[in-house]
Amino acid sequence: MISLKLINLYQISIYKLKFHTLIYFTIFSTLNLSCSKDEESLQDDSKVLLESISIKASEIKGSKSLKLTANLLPNNATNKLLRWELSDESIANLSSSGILNPLKYGSVKVVAKSTDGSDIFDERVFDFIPPILVNSIEVDQYEITDGLPIQIFALVLPTDAENKDLVWSISDSSIASIDQTGLLTPLTNGTVQITISSTDNSGIFRTIEVEISGVNTQKRTTLKAENILLWQRNNGGWPKEPHNSFTGYDRRQTPEEIQEAMNKKAFTDTTIDNNHTTGEVRILLEAYKNTNNNDYLVAAIKGVEYLFTAQYANGGWPQYYPLRNNYSRHITFNDNAMYNVMMLMKDIYTTQANTQYFPEAFKETAKNSFYKGIEVIVNTQNLIDGIRTAWCAQHHASTLEPVKARDYELISNSGSESVGVVRVLMSVENPSQNIIEAVKAAVSWFNSVKLLNITTQRITDSSQPTGEDVIVVNSPGDVIWGRFYDLETNQPFFCGRDGVKKSSLSEIDNERRTGYAWYGGWPKNLLNYEFQNWKEKNNIQ
Repeated sequence: MISLKLINLYQISIYKLKFHTLIYFTIFSTLNLSCSKDEESLQDDSKVLLESISIKASEIKGSKSLKLTANLLPNNATNKLLRWELSDESIANLSSSGILNPLKYGSVKVVAKSTDGSDIFDERVFDFIPPILVNSIEVDQYEITDGLPIQIFALVLPTDAENKDLVWSISDSSIASIDQTGLLTPLTNGTVQITISSTDNSGIFRTIEVEISGVNTQKRTTLKAENILLWQRNNGGWPKEPHNSFTGYDRRQTPEEIQEAMNKKAFTDTTIDNNHTTGEVRILLEAYKNTNNNDYLVAAIKGVEYLFTAQYANGGWPQYYPLRNNYSRHITFNDNAMYNVMMLMKDIYTTQANTQYFPEAFKETAKNSFYKGIEVIVNTQNLIDGIRTAWCAQHHASTLEPVKARDYELISNSGSESVGVVRVLMSVENPSQNIIEAVKAAVSWFNSVKLLNITTQRITDSSQPTGEDVIVVNSPGDVIWGRFYDLETNQPFFCGRDGVKKSSLSEIDNERRTGYAWYGGWPKNLLNYEFQNWKEKNNIQ
């Protein structure tokens, strides 16, 4: 039999075990609870709540949308997401991202609320204000008595009208033409009605009557300008052939040439090569100044519009437009093609060299065109070991990398074409630092690659296929440059129609040796006079 004392000891032990277990559980639970509260406290402390929301107030005119924004404080708030609410959805709607779209004129209240539990909000009233419309167009009375163009001016009222754009139209385009700046150009004598209309849906317009007299209906002509009209293609440009040298414009065209020109009106062989299109435009402007023959001005306008259209979005011009599937689609500095176009553009926007006869709107277009060209010129300057140098005769229309043209016109730095490129850059008024560095780098490159104490001679040589030859001879004191320089060695090279690069002129075939300008003094005036004058003009060190 188990003794009573043993039973009591067992019960006491069980009791002690239970007591200690209870104490342990209580302490562990307390510690656990304390840790949880501390962690929760740490988490709460790390969450930064919004304290202030301030909607940026604005008014909306017409049907314009507004992206709502708000200033939020503190800047390090953990959750800056807002909930936008609108008081009246019949007047406007509001997207979840805060874009307010008016539906009709009136006022709405917008509320921006926090979403971080801080219950912070701000509200603003937005007024949708009708736009101020045109209520009248004031125009003086005009007449033409000398047969010359006049500029018509219109005053749009009220002066704070939101949209002052106008549309100009004419009752009879056979008597005169009018552009969208109000330039009225007479074609013959008569009377026309000019209507000037608002474009802001106000329905306001004004019509005036202009009497035109003094127009010489017997058109004065020049042979050269008439021939240029004959060879102009329908797209506004001119071909290089048959009058590549322009001398063919100075004589009467044969019946066969007249028929050929008429048959090819729709051809798209139009180009800026060898000064074409730009050259014809300038001749027509001079003829218009001397004869007041409107046919010449109209043709010149078409020529400039062709040049506007032909320019790439990056600012370059191809040699031919419409584009051909060969090297002519590259951006072309060769034979000063882009130089000629860009200097015409500059003359137009600065109203030089008879360009005052062009529509006023041409100025802004030409200026944009010119500066786009400047941008692509700076972007195509070749780098050798990270140093700016010069330009290839042509650059890829997309990548702007230097590219070859004909088999003997390989990738290179051009000692010839780069001169015209630099002159265009130096024509920029108030040049940027980027342009200044481009010019200085190119001049430095010209100085580094000049060839001393040699020149070329053209000699008669019956042993050669062409009956002549071009040779390089010693000439103390002379300075010349190569046409093409290797982009790696910076040394001049020469190439025949086989496309193989040679290090001396004598190594290529006689036909290419005598039929291409491999050496020249192209940069001389640039280095001796123009560069220094440019630095002085622009106060450049």
